[in-house]
Amino acid sequence: MPRGTPFVKVQQTRAHGAEVVIEGEGYDEASAVAMRLREERDLVFVHPFNDLDVMAGQGTVALEMLEDVPGLEVLPIPIGGAGLIAGMATAAKHVKPSIRIVGLEPAMYPSFTARMRGVNAGAASGGATIAEGIAVKQVGDLSYSVARPLVDEVVLVEEPFFERAIALYCNVEKTVTEGAGAGSLAALLAFPEKFRGKTCGLVITGGNIDTRLLASVLTRELVREQRIVSLRIIGDDRPGLLGTVSAIIGRMGANIIEVAHNRLALDVPAKGAEFDILIETRDAQHTQEIMDALREAGYPPRAV
Repeated sequence: MPRGTPFVKVQQTRAHGAEVVIEGEGYDEASAVAMRLREERDLVFVHPFNDLDVMAGQGTVALEMLEDVPGLEVLPIPIGGAGLIAGMATAAKHVKPSIRIVGLEPAMYPSFTARMRGVNAGAASGGATIAEGIAVKQVGDLSYSVARPLVDEVVLVEEPFFERAIALYCNVEKTVTEGAGAGSLAALLAFPEKFRGKTCGLVITGGNIDTRLLASVLTRELVREQRIVSLRIIGDDRPGLLGTVSAIIGRMGANIIEVAHNRLALDVPAKGAEFDILIETRDAQHTQEIMDALREAGYPPRAV
């Protein structure tokens, strides 16, 4: 089963080809279906991470990275079931013993971290993480035993940093990544002090992201950067007010996306009105300049 997919893909070789079964909302459900099909059909199950051959294959990622950039000092590596980090850490430490291996997990699924602390993470793990490819409740026993002696540190990454990493890859590198695939960059964004001044090798583990989700992430990043902001203005409900405010915004070079006009808000005078104006700007500074211009014209806005 490829990393980064929330579904199981069970392939059975037959005379007429292969069969693919897609079922389950996450790794654990998909894995349970795969195990049931194995028993029912007498199939061979190839584990996605708890397998030495799979780990060895994943270790070639580190070999290629160090071949291209021998000066790498740190490898931040996503952890789901720990197969990738086990293979990469084994290869990297063999080639360059001084290299630092930092694992990262979604804060909602701290399976490796819990195992290090002697805690069962299964009951406490769960949630709608965008890093679906590493949303694993229990780290593999074999992969953990291989990786644990080689991993220098494991960090837990909150959801906004996965979103920011996806957006950065898309906007700056023009590369589409899924949540787990952007995990290495997410770790740098979440813990810059741990990586500052170091030569880091970032591994992109997949680009399996729904286009609607990608669009949502990119739009949310515009909001986070205050390039899309909703301004609330309360004023007299008289003809021309909205036109005056719109003219100011247009003159400042911003784009009006949407306007909501509310006369029924009880915290607004009976002869007044509340306007929510969604605008698109160049950056946070531009947004502030527009707010200052509206305030100077007698229409003090509030970001909502």
